[in-house]
Amino acid sequence: MTVDSHTVLYSVIGDPIRHSKSPIMMNRAFRECNINGVYTAFHIKGENLAAFVAGVRAMGIRGVNVTIPHKLAIMPLLDEIDESAQMIGAVNTIVNNDGRLTGYNTDGLGYVRSLKEEAEPDLRGKRILIIGSGGAARGIVYALTKEGAGSIVIANRTVERAKQLAQAFSGLLPIHAIAHSELKAACAEADIVINTTSVGMFPHVEETPVDARWLRQGAIASDLIYNPLTTKFLEEARENGCRIHGGLGMFIYQGAYAFEYWTGAPAPVKAMREVVLQALKG
Repeated sequence: MTVDSHTVLYSVIGDPIRHSKSPIMMNRAFRECNINGVYTAFHIKGENLAAFVAGVRAMGIRGVNVTIPHKLAIMPLLDEIDESAQMIGAVNTIVNNDGRLTGYNTDGLGYVRSLKEEAEPDLRGKRILIIGSGGAARGIVYALTKEGAGSIVIANRTVERAKQLAQAFSGLLPIHAIAHSELKAACAEADIVINTTSVGMFPHVEETPVDARWLRQGAIASDLIYNPLTTKFLEEARENGCRIHGGLGMFIYQGAYAFEYWTGAPAPVKAMREVVLQALKG
């Protein structure tokens, strides 16, 4: 691919950001589809977020992915928020249409698509335990409400945050918050246990969000982390007779949905997965 005066710019922002595999994945997608675009990573600190958004307008950056810690703070700086992102209360994708910036959230969509394809095609009636209550957890809760989940329990070290998240979606299905001290009992009752925290992410690969022995045999242990591809939590859950689901699929699909919002072209999911796997194993 040749960069020229017609090349369109895309980016991901976060703090930190240098660990991100998004540029590798998205640039491969552009090449695969013969789209004249370049995707870069910008390390943006909170105090510079408004200036960055002004730069997006001024420079005509077509699309932006937003990661930790800016998914909530960026919302007031945009012109429009998609209905799903409003419900979730977080934005991870921005589309720039001639200077008008619209925020979307593809986290929950990407997660559920991955979970259904790789672990459990029918989520109706399932009892789901979510560990953590950050932006990713909000997106997942919203997406699960659309799938007919039976009930959701949210556990967080700060119980008040879990309660706030539960309250935000309380009218859509049975959902309540618990303290970490109640995790053992909650794990034993859950059909699916989802870790949405960073516990176990590289380089802290020996850490686990819960004792995998608390999960019942046959349950699904799911982890949003994709580096390592199989976390210690998932390894121990598999040894305990659980089915496991890693975070790579969510990462691929949330990027695929963003790609489609920006370009209108079907995302080359197979090529995107291939290049990320190469990078992780490299």
